[in-house]
Amino acid sequence: MHIAILTFEGFNELDSIIALGTLNRVKKPDWRVSIASPTARITSMNGLVIEAQASLDDARAADAVIVGSGVQTREVVADARLMSQLQFDPARQLLGAQCSGTLVLARLGLLDGVSACTDLMTKPWVQEAGVNVLNQPFFARGNIATTGGCLASHYLAAWILARLEGVEAAESALHYVAPVGEKEEYVSRAMRHITPFLSATPAAV
Repeated sequence: MHIAILTFEGFNELDSIIALGTLNRVKKPDWRVSIASPTARITSMNGLVIEAQASLDDARAADAVIVGSGVQTREVVADARLMSQLQFDPARQLLGAQCSGTLVLARLGLLDGVSACTDLMTKPWVQEAGVNVLNQPFFARGNIATTGGCLASHYLAAWILARLEGVEAAESALHYVAPVGEKEEYVSRAMRHITPFLSATPAAV
């Protein structure tokens, strides 16, 4: 099982790394979570330099893909060569987007007729792409989920865990990362957001 977190130049550390840490709570030989990027090294919006663990080719073949956000997402969607390499299939992959990553899914045509979440700064650009933006932190329809707000990244990770490994795995990962003294409340709130979107019939918005 491979989960690729698309991470572009100028990425938001909270979006990519919180998801990476949460998803890696599953300890199985065939479970792999990777930072996938078009380049070997990427620099965050705050100057953190990391090395990619996977390529865009790897991401296209992954079981699940999270599109992270960052300060250069508008440059990403304006790059026709780069966008042509982002070929994903919600019929066989779970696809998630965090904040401005939603704009990438919108420009790829993967949100046609699907409402979505994003951050407040990206909201007008996603609306310009013809997507109805919701005032909530998480929404999913079928195999596509979006989140809005950096600290909503654990909702997206929990949704992927619940879909691929079950609700117990999602709750266990959330419990591990939750603040001491708030663990039950933290897990309960997160699961309240994602549980309506785990049923076979997705909510219509």
